[in-house]
This record gives sequence, structure tokens and C-alpha cells, in this order.
Amino acid sequence: MSAGIGSQVNRAAVPSVAVQPTASSPKPQRIRALDFTKGALVLLMVLYHWINYFIGPQWGYYTYLRFLTPSFIFITGFMVSHVYLSKYGATDPRLSKRLFTRGLKLLAVFLALNLARSLAVPLLGTDAPMENLFSPRNIFAVFVSGNLPVVGGKLVSFSILVSISYLLMLSGVLMLPYRLYRYTFHFASVLLLLSVLTLGFVGGRSYNLEFVTIGMLGVLIGFIPIAAINDFVRHPYGLGFAYVCYTIGITLWNVRFALLVLGVPLSLMVIYLAAASSNEASIIAREVILLGRYSLFGYISQIAILQILSAGFRRVNLGFTALAFSLFAAFVLTIVSVEVLQRARTRVASVDRLYKAVFA
Repeated sequence: MSAGIGSQVNRAAVPSVAVQPTASSPKPQRIRALDFTKGALVLLMVLYHWINYFIGPQWGYYTYLRFLTPSFIFITGFMVSHVYLSKYGATDPRLSKRLFTRGLKLLAVFLALNLARSLAVPLLGTDAPMENLFSPRNIFAVFVSGNLPVVGGKLVSFSILVSISYLLMLSGVLMLPYRLYRYTFHFASVLLLLSVLTLGFVGGRSYNLEFVTIGMLGVLIGFIPIAAINDFVRHPYGLGFAYVCYTIGITLWNVRFALLVLGVPLSLMVIYLAAASSNEASIIAREVILLGRYSLFGYISQIAILQILSAGFRRVNLGFTALAFSLFAAFVLTIVSVEVLQRARTRVASVDRLYKAVFA
């Protein structure tokens, strides 16, 4: 999930949804199906977060949305190899610096957002009293184990930014040996997988480590030409059968890491297939694609919107009508926030510069 990482590519794109670059194109064109996929994830994440705020994690079908968080990180990894590497080239010294710097910026954004949250939550009255983020126990929970309360809990929000920042910084570092050894990221993926397995063997678990591992698998998938990916997702029956098997697996054994490693790319391919089959001229498709272009901003804005909505709806009787309206409002306001940002960027130069400084 990374709005600053545009879905641009200089390889073959999805015929039905992408604009093919020409010899006179000043820069690679965006893959619209990929933007659609990211935008669909943003909308699904609205539902995911709404459930946490208005129903709670005890909801019986919550398990089937657990692929969402690692999916954003997987797509970030995909962009590293498929977009950044195509744009800069492995030998360009700017690439390593760009990735590492962007990771640091996301960590700074995470800290700034949670500082703002610590000031706003007492006014909104949506959470229990805030804990000290910088106590040793909480530092370990946030930045090492990633074992946090659900969204809306009293420790932190926007925790996905931590894993994304780690993935980007790690990728920036690995770009240095990648210039000499083309299987650097493959080797790193094996080491990360072994680390997850070893930690599990001794009874430990780090969600941050697991998410970075899934993100690194996304980097590996990003080395595959987009034409080959398109050919693969054009087999909907096989894809559907695999997804049904994954669904049965998480129903029987819950969402274990091994199942997520399979389920995240499967879920993304199902959404990507729907994107490639959609009519990009429709209003809905255009809005979803725009959300995909601003996926990181959309992720951040929806949490702020849901915090405010949950504070307001706590004062009314949450019957079915109120619940339905709160979900509808969350979807609409998230889309509106992205539309406002898009128009502000095109009309106000300072807004555009600020957006690029924070998200690009």
C-alpha cells in the first residue's frame, strides 16, 4: 500500500485496462488494473476498520479479512521491483537512497500521526486512556513484535506503516549487493522465512517480521513480467479453486502465517482479475482507480474518519440503520477525502509540494 509508489511500468500492461507506452512517451504509463486493485484494498480496509470500531474483532467473519494488512505490504514489495527498479535501474545510486529515505519518512509519518492521535483521542472519547508509547514494553510491541491491540485499541494506530517502512529500508539496503548478485532478494526471502520458522519453533512470533517476509515475497513476484502475470490470472477456474482451498484452510485452522503466504497473492490475483475485467470508463472504476493512486493517504484518512464517526455514533443508539449509515458514511468520506486531495494538488502548488514531501 503505497501511494507515493505509483503503479508505473515500462513493460507490457494489461491490454483491457492499461495504456500502452509509446516511443514518444516521456515516462512509463500506469497499470490501471494495479491501481484498481490497490483502490479495492482501500475500500475493503474501510470495512475491516469499521468492523473493529463498530462491531469488534469477535465478529464471526473477521478471519476472512485478515489478508488485507499483509496485502498492502505485499503490493509495496511488488512496486519495489516492478516499478522502482524499472524506473531507476539496479546500478543507479539514487534507487537505494530513495527506498531507504522513503522508509524513514513513513516511520516519521507513523510517529507524527500517533502523536496527533494521542492529542485527539481524549477529546473524541473513543479509546481507553492512552499508554506511553515510549515505554520499553510498548517500544518492543510496536517496533519489534508487532503484537498490538486491534485497530481502535489504546496503544497505536497506523501500525501497517511500521512494516512498510522496514520493507522499504531493507530493500534500499539490499539494492547495494543486488548490483553484483542478481539473487540477493531471493536469498533475503529465504533468510526471512527461516527466521519466521525458527521463531515459531521456539514459541515466539513477530508480526512485523512476518509482514516484511510477505512483502519480500512481493518483491520476488515483481520481477515477473506483467504479461506473465496477466496470462496466469486469465485462468479463473484454477484461481477460483485455489482460493476456495485457501478459504477452507483458514476456516479449519485460522489465519496462520503459512496460509497467509498463499492467501495474500491469491486474494490479490482475484481482485486483479476483477480489475482487468472491469469497465474502466465507469464512474465506480474511476473512483476505485483514484483511490489506488492515493492508497496510503486513503488508508490514513479512513482511520481518522472512523475515529470521528465512532465518537459521534457513541452518543446515539446503534441500531441497524445507524450501523449501516456509519459504514456508508465511512466509504463516502474516504472517497471524498481523496477527491479533495487530488483537486487541491492540481490547483494549489503548495499542497502538491507538501504531498510529495510526505508521501512521494
